[in-house]
Amino acid sequence: MTGVIHGTTYDAGVLIAADRGDRRVLAHHADRIARGVIPTVPANVLAQAWRSGPQPRLSRLLRGCRIAPVDERRARQAGAALARSGTSDVVDATVVIEAAARGDVVLTGDPDDLRRVADVVAPGLPIHGV
Repeated sequence: MTGVIHGTTYDAGVLIAADRGDRRVLAHHADRIARGVIPTVPANVLAQAWRSGPQPRLSRLLRGCRIAPVDERRARQAGAALARSGTSDVVDATVVIEAAARGDVVLTGDPDDLRRVADVVAPGLPIHGV
């Protein structure tokens, strides 16, 4: 990967792909870490992807990430985003809200669902599929 790397927020699809050993996801992650970018994972994204221990590949990826708490303010913002977008996935809304708050790029396994939320709450938010 070349060029400037901005802050990045991961969704559950990225964590699941990393857990499965997806080389492309692991390479993207390693490139971000090498450039000093610490990806953010909202706590509810981790909950969605975590199934049982040990999950060594996922655990290694998470050591290089910042886990963002989902507090009351973020929960309310995510709920409002769902209402405005007509969608129902709380985790997707949280990813969009977290990324927009920091000006991050979103790395996701499902760009279409996230764009539906982003289109109404953060138009222009860069969302990239893995």
